[in-house]
Amino acid sequence: MASSRGAALAFSLLVLSTACGGSSSSNGACGAASQACCASGAACNGGLSCQSGTCQTPNLTVLAGAPSGAGSLDGKGSTARFSYPYGVAVDGSGNVYVADQLNSTIRKITPAGVVTTLAGSPGQNGSTDGNGSAARFYNPQGVAVDGSGNVYVADTFNSTIRKITPAGVVSTLAGTAGQNGATDGTGPAAHFFQPYGVAVDSSGNVYVADMANNTIRKITPAHAGGVGGTDWQFRRHGLGRALPLSLWRGGGQFRQRLRSGFR
Repeated sequence: MASSRGAALAFSLLVLSTACGGSSSSNGACGAASQACCASGAACNGGLSCQSGTCQTPNLTVLAGAPSGAGSLDGKGSTARFSYPYGVAVDGSGNVYVADQLNSTIRKITPAGVVTTLAGSPGQNGSTDGNGSAARFYNPQGVAVDGSGNVYVADTFNSTIRKITPAGVVSTLAGTAGQNGATDGTGPAAHFFQPYGVAVDSSGNVYVADMANNTIRKITPAHAGGVGGTDWQFRRHGLGRALPLSLWRGGGQFRQRLRSGFR
């Protein structure tokens, strides 16, 4: 994989957090009286930044996996293994969902760092819908999670958008596996060409970076309260080159920028 981001996350998931750094003598009030460190307008020393009223330094840790090698093992922290994890998403409870690309699986990491395989079977490419390990994916690269815990997957090499319920039941939300195209429509009548990124807003609209079509697609609920494989309609936004997506919470600003062509 040519992407430097992909190489950096080849076999592990990294977390960038912050912690108070320095001492009382080197950072003024940082330390025992850290709340006064930069809340009062005092500048932090070199290498530190003001975060929530304190002088802090970045702290990079490995949440799960190990840089030493690929694999598919479930487990806690460094015991678990991935194979070129690509897309990640976080739910409201702090669970992390991972598109484990070369394993063709979707993984889940709890806040405690416990890794399980939510759906798919390692190394078993396919497009079968089903429950948990009975489902199949083909090099998924993007994931998003809504407020109800449903996970949406850009199943890249199948050219489909998949949905996984909190119980692990996988369905094909849109597109037909193996049929590349750019057709708008409902459910399997719509076609994608290697969708890459996916995001969902608070209203249930799903946005797709349809990479090989160079378009951004929008999936809207067809009617209030109705969500399902045949209850979605599509609208394509011709914005030039498609890129991986991330939305502000609620998606309002992103939708406004879509309408204005990102001007």
